[in-house]
Amino acid sequence: MPHHASAKKRMKTNERDRARNKAVKSDIRRQTQNLKGALGSEDAEKALVTAQSSLAKAAKKGVIPKGRAARKISRMAKAVNRAASKK
Repeated sequence: MPHHASAKKRMKTNERDRARNKAVKSDIRRQTQNLKGALGSEDAEKALVTAQSSLAKAAKKGVIPKGRAARKISRMAKAVNRAASKK
C-alpha cells in the first residue's frame, strides 16, 4: 500500500485510467467484430464508419498508438472495398 499522499492519488488515477482504457478497447473489438460480420452486406459501409470513429477516438485519447489506429483503419477499408468489388 502507498505511504505518501501522491502515491495514493496516483493509485486512484491509475485505476480510473485502466477502467477507461479497458472500456475503449472492448468497444474497438466490438466494432471490429461487427464490421467483420457485415462484410459483403449493405451494412458494411455503416459498420466501417463506426469502427473508424472508435479507432480514431481511442488514438486521440492515447489508449492505442496513432499508427496502430491508422493501420487498422486502412486494413478495414481495404477489406470492405475488396468485399464490395467481389459482388
